Amino acid sequence: MQDLFMQHATPPGTLMNARDHSTAKPAAGDADTTVAVLANGVRVVTIRQPHLASVCVSVFVRTGSRHESARDSGISHVIEHMAFKGTATRDCQQVNLDAERLGAEVNAHTDKDHTAYHMRGLAQHAGQFIAMLGDIVQHSTFPEAELERERQVILHELAEDEEDALAIASRLFDRICFGTHPLARPVIGARRNIERFTRADLQAYVQRQYSGANVIVGVAGPVDPERIADAVQAAFGAMPRGSEHAVTAPAVGGGVRTHRQTGCSQTHMVLGFPIGTLHDDDHAAGIVAATLFGEGMSSPLMDEIRERRGLVYYASCTAEVMDVCGQFVIEASTSPAQLDEVVDAVMRLLDAHAAAVDASGLERARNQIAVRNLGAQERPFRRIEDAAQDLFVFGRVRSRAELAARIDAVTATQVRDVFHRMRAAPASLAVAGALRSGARDRLIERVNATPAAPVGSGRRIRRMRG
Repeated sequence: MQDLFMQHATPPGTLMNARDHSTAKPAAGDADTTVAVLANGVRVVTIRQPHLASVCVSVFVRTGSRHESARDSGISHVIEHMAFKGTATRDCQQVNLDAERLGAEVNAHTDKDHTAYHMRGLAQHAGQFIAMLGDIVQHSTFPEAELERERQVILHELAEDEEDALAIASRLFDRICFGTHPLARPVIGARRNIERFTRADLQAYVQRQYSGANVIVGVAGPVDPERIADAVQAAFGAMPRGSEHAVTAPAVGGGVRTHRQTGCSQTHMVLGFPIGTLHDDDHAAGIVAATLFGEGMSSPLMDEIRERRGLVYYASCTAEVMDVCGQFVIEASTSPAQLDEVVDAVMRLLDAHAAAVDASGLERARNQIAVRNLGAQERPFRRIEDAAQDLFVFGRVRSRAELAARIDAVTATQVRDVFHRMRAAPASLAVAGALRSGARDRLIERVNATPAAPVGSGRRIRRMRG
């Protein structure tokens, strides 16, 4: 019977006569993508990939660290770990065996804006994967003995994170940018919370946060959308609807913070500036700007501080664009003796791009984004995640053509303006690891140096796909 989930084996006459979900409808623009909505608000996105023999199934819940209070900080991550430790009808060993006897790969992750559960296996088992994920998402019992064991695992994970200088710099960076907003807190949470959470705490949080209006089930593979929607109805149809979780936008700040770490010989920095959110018309310009500035060894950032001057052994530049905020983020790892030189070089490059953006750099960035997006389209889990994020943010799945057109439409002037607005805004700089005496004062002086003179139109200053 499980073969009926596969697209090539779907007898029309065997579909359910009455459904509690809207008919799966193609998403605007992409014929291989359909979206259905259950009566309780659960959304089902199916991406037909008939060339595959495997299927990927994911459940996304719109709750992550940014939805947590300070007292609950880290609870979403604990729940993700505990979800596989037993349900009302299956203990931990049975949960593992049921998946692995089908050869399935099982995974999960927690982020600032969502929690996700994944299974990948043979296409004919798609319905069983949906049922299994439905069970752990809705009926996990969080046994106390399992919680005590898993608590130790998470504390080991936290200890590793606390000893990683780059992770420390990233946490400092978030606190500089977001202050007391939940986005400032790490996904893994606070040690005191991890040590304190009880089974009742986890159950109460799931009851409050896991609801139909905040759940998306995504499936990619050689499957039939109607069959998938029926399977999701059977597995998730009884979930309470609830209401959509909303978060307020943070007031993005700036500043410099440092953390000297004993036993570390290197210095790790995270430097960032605010850019547009996903809801801003010009957010694509921020994505192009980050790619132009620091993606690839020929980019200005990597060419200058790595290839020509050998100042770093690691550097990156990304546009972390969300629905409530956007950040242009530069990371670098260097020696304490070269930190000042790295910061000076980066600030000069930013000023140069606030004055002018060359055509060849813009062409390179567009092509790099195009290739990156094509690669993402070839990875089923990535396609599901991108579609789910679109549904959470926009209420629809953006087409590939729309995304490509948005990037192609970005002009050199728009990219230059992104850099100019960044340099007119307060910078956020976090540094951790080995530090020389007086490092913080010197860094404050460097990031607060007078930015480039105004150029162009003179307009007033106002994690990602294009």
